[in-house]
Amino acid sequence: MPRSIWSGTIGFGLVSVPVSLMTATRSRDVRFHQLDEGTGARIRYRKVSDATGEEVPNEQIVRGFEVTSGQYVVLADDELATLAPKASRTIEILGFVELDQIDPLYFEQPYYVAPEGPVTKPYTLLVEAMTALRKVAIGRLVLRSKEHLVAIRPVEGVLCLETMRYADEVLSPAEIGLDLEAAEAPTARELDMAQQLISTLAEDFRPDQYRDEYREELLALIERKAAGEELVAEPVPADEGKVLDLTAALEASLARAAEPGAPADGTSTAERSKSEGVGDEEPGATGAVSTSKRRRRSA
Repeated sequence: MPRSIWSGTIGFGLVSVPVSLMTATRSRDVRFHQLDEGTGARIRYRKVSDATGEEVPNEQIVRGFEVTSGQYVVLADDELATLAPKASRTIEILGFVELDQIDPLYFEQPYYVAPEGPVTKPYTLLVEAMTALRKVAIGRLVLRSKEHLVAIRPVEGVLCLETMRYADEVLSPAEIGLDLEAAEAPTARELDMAQQLISTLAEDFRPDQYRDEYREELLALIERKAAGEELVAEPVPADEGKVLDLTAALEASLARAAEPGAPADGTSTAERSKSEGVGDEEPGATGAVSTSKRRRRSA
């Protein structure tokens, strides 16, 4: 069971709700260690000076901010401490907003907000009131010496807190050079077919139907290798990158989606009979409308 990483209260108006934060996610990434090929020994990293090539002990390492190339401003721990946010055991609610007003780009890390001790009436009151009004609380939280902007919302009868990115941390498309004004506008027929295709493939979001197929295959590979099986790498056929006319691609995609029993990803009956991940799908122009080479598996 996850342990509490913070405890305190949620404060809105004059109401205080005793709570604690519990991690709401877990990483399932497959992680590797680096080994010496000859001996199988672990490879360790050391903190080494660029100037001398010698290892530097932690007590001699300071923090520096690079102001120009090779020039640093060094800040001592006591200097940084003067700017550290004041530790607080209260999540201060600043206001309540509609969830649809928050772009998912701003969400960062979720935590469950658990009642501190037995479930209290203030906690239940906050959950039920926010659920009825479909509101999300925006507040501030000092966690691990850093002040976070947070959003709190009810999820399945409990509160969930998401740390958020600040506005200046989110890049706009223009800031990374994305400019679609010069792009050729689609025709009315193309737009109509694209909307039909999207409507045909529309479905309810069920997160348990999506699985990390790469991770499952990687773990199976590790298990086979650990059991002593000799593995031979097979060449991966190159993608021919065939490009169809956009209108033709839309028409073909609509025809596939209309097949009886066709899955939501739009793959045809013939494609589903082929081995997984080795289909000759025909991508749309520039890959804008294409079916997935790797079928989704139901959990």
